[in-house]
Amino acid sequence: MRILITELIWDIGIQTLTDAGFEVDYDPSLGENRTQLLSVIDNYDGLIVRNKTIVDELLMTSGSKLKVIGRLGVGVDNINLESAKYNNIQVIIAKNANATSVSEYVMAALLDASRNLNDANEDVRGGNWQRKLFTGGELAGKTLGLIGMGEISHRVAKRADSFQMNVIGYDPFINIYDFITQETGVKICNTLESLYSQSDFISLHVPLTDDTRRMINKSTFQQMKKNAYIINSSRGGIVDEKDLCTSIQDGEIRGAYLDVLEEEPLSDSSPLHHTPEVTLTPHIAGLTEESQLRTSKLVAERMVNVLNDL
Repeated sequence: MRILITELIWDIGIQTLTDAGFEVDYDPSLGENRTQLLSVIDNYDGLIVRNKTIVDELLMTSGSKLKVIGRLGVGVDNINLESAKYNNIQVIIAKNANATSVSEYVMAALLDASRNLNDANEDVRGGNWQRKLFTGGELAGKTLGLIGMGEISHRVAKRADSFQMNVIGYDPFINIYDFITQETGVKICNTLESLYSQSDFISLHVPLTDDTRRMINKSTFQQMKKNAYIINSSRGGIVDEKDLCTSIQDGEIRGAYLDVLEEEPLSDSSPLHHTPEVTLTPHIAGLTEESQLRTSKLVAERMVNVLNDL
């Protein structure tokens, strides 16, 4: 059987597949070369992607041999799940493989917002010694609001608790008897409005759907504390970037940390270029050496199991 990998994968994933006797073609440029991908997909039994390869009805029907699609991550907004089900193609994800990395990214953002060591370092090296300018603040006693309370939020909450933060959360699918509330002590907010008004930091952990697209917008910014920060390590499109920039300029919130954007890479016309209060990173929250070893190995092993069971 033949496997096509169209985006970045660690060597252990390829090795796992070849050790199992599969033929593997690895071309990380194919994820953004739609025409070429459509011309070759009919040769493969399995396809492994990240978030750039659009796996839609046309691609699946063009790949008449396709039996399984592996996603090197957990988000599946680039994969048409209804078409996969209709075409009897199984979709596998790397569930929880990068949860620790994403949770540590959120903590890094919280610490950076509180104590900006990078700017202090540059200032000192520039010949200054402005201690009052870089006094900063403590995380202890501050309130962290989590929107979406799945596995990553659970790990964020555990880490935030060790910093003596107050952690609150909103998720319509979670109740007071679920693990994250019972074992981690996250206090449930009955409404998003309640979470917005209480939080010093708001971290987003929801999928991109019709309901969540641009859910964080001018109206919601106006309900937040003026010193609040938004942290988005989930999906681009959940935060309305134009509204974010306007709200920061209007003094409605203090800043943001965005690891995911509506358009990746950042477009030249984006207002984010002119908003230094927003810290931007290139979709790396889940991208650590450890998490990618786990992700690549897990998806490859699951693909082997699925194909061997056919």
